[in-house]
Amino acid sequence: MYFFLRNLSVHELCFTTVTVPKLLQAFISKDLSISFLACAIQMFIFFTIGVSECVFLGFMAFDRYMAICHPLRYTSVMNTKMCYQLSVGSWVIGSFVSLGQTSFVFSLPYCGSNRIAHFFCDIPPLLKLACTNTFINELSVFIACMCGAGVPFLLILCSYVNIMISIRLIHSSEGRHKALSTCSAHLASVILFYGTAMLTYLHIDTYGSDKIDRFLSLFYCIVIPAINPLIYSLRNNEMKTALRKVIFKIPNTINGISY
Repeated sequence: MYFFLRNLSVHELCFTTVTVPKLLQAFISKDLSISFLACAIQMFIFFTIGVSECVFLGFMAFDRYMAICHPLRYTSVMNTKMCYQLSVGSWVIGSFVSLGQTSFVFSLPYCGSNRIAHFFCDIPPLLKLACTNTFINELSVFIACMCGAGVPFLLILCSYVNIMISIRLIHSSEGRHKALSTCSAHLASVILFYGTAMLTYLHIDTYGSDKIDRFLSLFYCIVIPAINPLIYSLRNNEMKTALRKVIFKIPNTINGISY
């Protein structure tokens, strides 16, 4: 589990690194421009990380499934070699999907405005700048989302259905609570990441959807990577104790302030 958490941390760190530094540079220098090549590179890296994380969350669900449903076989199946293969496989799948999408988008003719209605180079706002019919590209994005995110989501769903069935068979309430606690952090990360990503790339364009897209992108690019360490840290008893102390200390601090 800790091997997967370390790899997830690398995904989250890369996610913020590919967008936030350029965003901060634009705020500080007021230079909102980005070169054509830099835009392509940013998109490729961003989608590589995004698809890779989707696949990796699916592998993490499989890991939880093996740990809870087949505990006696867990160490033999989820050995070091298997863990490294799953980790490398997620990056390879992400790279191939991202390379295809980036090639499709940047092979389009752009003869109109060069203003991207976004804070980084994303597929939907770039397709709106193309001066040709982008139906094929939009279809390819949908297929890529289904392959890169939909298939891992089905793996996550099947894993948790089996996990819930196995947990119901546990007789002691303590055992059920322990089994659920090992999945709660991962499940929270899946809901946050998949929810915002699917809303961004699978919704129908409506009036004001650009602002919604920017908000959702900001959420899964910056907010989710920031709160994921907290979500996983709450499984640590020492972290829970420290957090309770802070929460109980706040009312006492407020009461002690005189106006």
